[in-house]
Amino acid sequence: MSEATNQKEEIRVESIPEPVTLRYRELPPVWRKMMAAMTAVSIVLAINQIFNLGFFVGYVMLDSRYMYLITGVMLCMVFITFPANRHSPDHVPWYDIAIMVVIVLIFSYFAFYAERIVLEAWEYTAPPVGVWLALLTWVIVLEAGRRAGGWPVFAIVLLFSLYPTFAASLPSVIAALSIPVQDVAIFHVLGEESLFGIPMQVFAQLVFGFLIFGISLQYTGGGPFFINLAFALLGHLRGGPAKVSIFSSGLMGSMSGGPISNVLTTGPLSIPAMRRIGFSKEYAAGVEACASTGGVFMPPIMGATAFVMASFLNISYVSVAIAAIVPSVLYFFGLYMQIDAYAARRKLSGLPREELPKLSSVFKDGWYFIVVFITLIWMLVYLQREAVAPFYATALLLVINQFTKHKLDLDRFMQLVATMGKLLAELAGILAAIGLIIGGLAVTGIAGTIANDLVYLAGENVVILLIMGALTSFILGIGMTVTAAYIFLAIVLVPALTNSGLDPLASHMFVMYWGMLSFITPPVALAAFAAASVAHVSPMRAGIEAMRLGAIIYVVPFFFVFNPALLLQGSAMENIQAISTALIGVALVSAAIQGYLIGIGDLGKGAGAILIRMLVAVSGLTLALPAGGLFGFNQIVLLAIAIVFLVAAVLLHIVLKPSDETPVNPAA
Repeated sequence: MSEATNQKEEIRVESIPEPVTLRYRELPPVWRKMMAAMTAVSIVLAINQIFNLGFFVGYVMLDSRYMYLITGVMLCMVFITFPANRHSPDHVPWYDIAIMVVIVLIFSYFAFYAERIVLEAWEYTAPPVGVWLALLTWVIVLEAGRRAGGWPVFAIVLLFSLYPTFAASLPSVIAALSIPVQDVAIFHVLGEESLFGIPMQVFAQLVFGFLIFGISLQYTGGGPFFINLAFALLGHLRGGPAKVSIFSSGLMGSMSGGPISNVLTTGPLSIPAMRRIGFSKEYAAGVEACASTGGVFMPPIMGATAFVMASFLNISYVSVAIAAIVPSVLYFFGLYMQIDAYAARRKLSGLPREELPKLSSVFKDGWYFIVVFITLIWMLVYLQREAVAPFYATALLLVINQFTKHKLDLDRFMQLVATMGKLLAELAGILAAIGLIIGGLAVTGIAGTIANDLVYLAGENVVILLIMGALTSFILGIGMTVTAAYIFLAIVLVPALTNSGLDPLASHMFVMYWGMLSFITPPVALAAFAAASVAHVSPMRAGIEAMRLGAIIYVVPFFFVFNPALLLQGSAMENIQAISTALIGVALVSAAIQGYLIGIGDLGKGAGAILIRMLVAVSGLTLALPAGGLFGFNQIVLLAIAIVFLVAAVLLHIVLKPSDETPVNPAA
């Protein structure tokens, strides 16, 4: 037998497969070049405006003209990227070309007359041509939202954008003065509170650069670097591949901001590795779904939602990212502890060290990714240059990358541009449509009325209001993206929460987190279903496993909304106290869910074991509940209650251990 056969092959990821989806067109070469050109134009427009370059000739565009131009380019890209139906999966039909011609004409007209539109207040009284073009734009944006976001986005946007036209005919609770459809159209398209409101402004001025940075990071080898780093650090531990999954998928999710695309990208690598050491298919799919979903709220790159939130709150993005640190740590810590307990209970070992990449070689190959991340964070936190920081970080990344083995050739660079164009088009199509919801509610002034009505319906009980908000967020999250669901609820629900005395930042975070939970909660659980397709297992079983694994995130939002110390909004001592008790509490809850407590071992099976798990879970939840804040719980009292329940669980385990203890099959 040869030496090569005896030597075990080292696990090392050199590239990550592209996610396969039927949502995008397979474009012929001519249209790929057209998409690349439009992507380049949009990037040039964004860089010129954000850096205030004046096209190097001193010509500074009005913000409204910039918004018209970049939105027009983005909408054209939507109709190239997304087919209207299944009949044009690989070509751009004549009607899409006709729509793009109309878009070019309309938005060129708006851009040309940008000064007049502002100075003459066309959003209130526009000439006939402006009215007709606004009506046509309204229809085009609705269709763009349908293609990029699906029928649920279309239906909700259609209803709320038309709401001002029939508001007087509704029950008094949600009634308002009706407005003629032509006046609604010019408010939507020619004003600054609807189509060009907060969602598109944030997209064009802040999110744009971070999307470019995230995609560049993936195409320059960032994904393989983080996966190899995770294998080097965690692969040898018990349940190692699953721990690798939460580390690497969390980082990849932070870069991409999309749970489903992240599952389809990293799942084919992580799920087989988990299966190899004994994890069940369902459990492996659940781990991947939870890890990929958690990446959406993991700093420093949190997707579009965090930027929109910062704009709503009129605070910096850095403030939002800092506030998200502890909840994301609690989420991933809970996942880690559950995986560790599951592996310990079933005696699942890690991968052999000789098969894992060496930490030194991983850093040698990808040190510059760490440098780029440090540069980005330094510019965000220290220099407070949120808009330009990702562009500088991307430029640094691309320059250094060209002197490494991962350097981009022309084909790979064109793939990068194509992916960039798809992502920009998708997000722009959704955010443009969602802006119409804001416009429909703003022009009638109904948002404040709804907030007061919600407080009244909840009987001014904050807990009931939060439960109502959680359910609404979850239901909207089923049919919409996290960003779309968040924007709607930030207008309608968050004012009700803040009027009840809750912290504004905590209220916004609460809504975002619960909107995200639909990705891992049956009956829909899109991220879990995507992972199930990779693991070749029943989608519902994968969804149930993902829901159990992500259980801690169902309660964490209630904790930080009751006491914002978990969002680092308290004093240093309050923050340290809340974080330390929350971490221990999360570890106990994770032990209860998986039936294994460190220091005690397997909690057994049967009725007695169920009671033990319940006692441990109550102990963990009590300990994790923040002291002070809205309810003013005393930390000493909470600690005493937690200790009593935990001691009771341990004593009961000692008493019942001989009768409940059964051998565990390591291969289970």
